[in-house]
Amino acid sequence: MLKTTIRLKTIGDVKKFAAITNKYTFKISLSSEQYKIDGKSIMGVFSLDLSKPLLLEAETEDFASFLEEIRPFCV
Repeated sequence: MLKTTIRLKTIGDVKKFAAITNKYTFKISLSSEQYKIDGKSIMGVFSLDLSKPLLLEAETEDFASFLEEIRPFCV
């Protein structure tokens, strides 16, 4: 399992992030202080407080290419 902290600062970041996550078949979740949502849901991502870093969890052991794609969002 991959756990990392990310930051989505703009609407464009959220759109790019959602496009990346939807290419993968494994489960991806994002958590804020109070909520945990499906990281593939653009509406779910917009429901979080994007002014703060988010905890990303990806349920896979083969995450090298995924991590490379989301690197611009990693804190």
